[in-house]
Amino acid sequence: MTNMTNLLPISPRLLAAAPHRLLFFIGATNVMAAMAWWALWLLHARFGVIDLGQPPIVAGWAHAFVMQYQVLPPFMFGFLLTVFPRWMGQPDLTPWHYLPVGLGLLSGQLLFLIGLFGFPHLVHLGVVNTIAGWLAGCIFLFGPLRGDGFKTWHAISAFSALSFGLLGLILFAVYLHGGHPAYAIAMIKIGTFGLLLPIYVTVAHRMFPFFAGIVVRGYVGWKSLGWLLAFWIGVLAHLALELAHANAWLWLVDLPMTGLTGYWLWRNWPRGAAPPLLRVLFTGFAWLPVAMLLYAVQSMIQLVNGELLLGRAPAHALFVGFFGSLLVAMVTRVTQGHSGRPLQLGTAAAIAFTLIQCVAILRIVAELLPDAMLWQAIAACAWLVAFLPWVLRSLFIYTTPRVDAKPG
Repeated sequence: MTNMTNLLPISPRLLAAAPHRLLFFIGATNVMAAMAWWALWLLHARFGVIDLGQPPIVAGWAHAFVMQYQVLPPFMFGFLLTVFPRWMGQPDLTPWHYLPVGLGLLSGQLLFLIGLFGFPHLVHLGVVNTIAGWLAGCIFLFGPLRGDGFKTWHAISAFSALSFGLLGLILFAVYLHGGHPAYAIAMIKIGTFGLLLPIYVTVAHRMFPFFAGIVVRGYVGWKSLGWLLAFWIGVLAHLALELAHANAWLWLVDLPMTGLTGYWLWRNWPRGAAPPLLRVLFTGFAWLPVAMLLYAVQSMIQLVNGELLLGRAPAHALFVGFFGSLLVAMVTRVTQGHSGRPLQLGTAAAIAFTLIQCVAILRIVAELLPDAMLWQAIAACAWLVAFLPWVLRSLFIYTTPRVDAKPG
């Protein structure tokens, strides 16, 4: 009898073959599950046709928590658990290291999302499991960092951001167990400017010039550690002002941050012939100075007349434009390379990246349109359409052998 594994190369066991396989698989699944819930809730809120009931916590806070602490972090942990040992010349981590991280994050999101349908105790358990997976990831990443003697600044930067994320998780857990709502609001702000933005920028600062140097003839990247330090000062200053509810003064930080991030992009932009897979990395990064400029404009308007004219437009330029675009670009780059495939963007990723640009613009403009809830629901549904082919292709790759027959 023909062995079924020869007919069906898909094998869940392969998820344990490398950190990125397991964690990227979880992240790709979460991308669809989390946004499906949010799209359904927006459709319910706008049209009342889908009776989801009221979630145990404020729906917007739940959406922010899921996207910042449960959707994007598996991708980040998958990448960092792979590259931390390599950055610092330490032994690769084993399944005993990354399986607990993946199981904690996966079970955390599943329980949390199910809990939003009216099961408060599952919401609590979901947060607890997420904290457990997060703690495991931080502990196992600390090993290579300590073995290196804390000499690799990009690793220190990424680990610091994960530590901010752990703080945000703990604050949210305190809120769920009777704490003041201010803890939940702080969790959201820390997730954006203490966790996600520093990690994204740290990885871009180290890896984008490296990638460009491989494929662009004569390319010389600009990797100033002084710039990375200046970015950290700026992002923490922004976070401090937001936590102090001094949003009318954010422009004092965000205008310089617009120039700082725009300058990095200008210095590192590949000016020679470059493949699409590289171009989308830098195009996605271009959303960061745009987002910081929108934050600055919003702040100056608030200073003048007290209005939040742009609403959540700056945040979604950052979340959908910057984080969403680079999620597709960076994960595709890593997935292609670590599965033995050519370093090409491919149709599914190209469609996802292009549509995400449209979703970002739609979500920004929705803040200024009549019936904003309608356009927000359309943007959420468009996110699902944009990501579905890319997610399905990615899930197939993570559960099948490398095409070059190498391990990993």
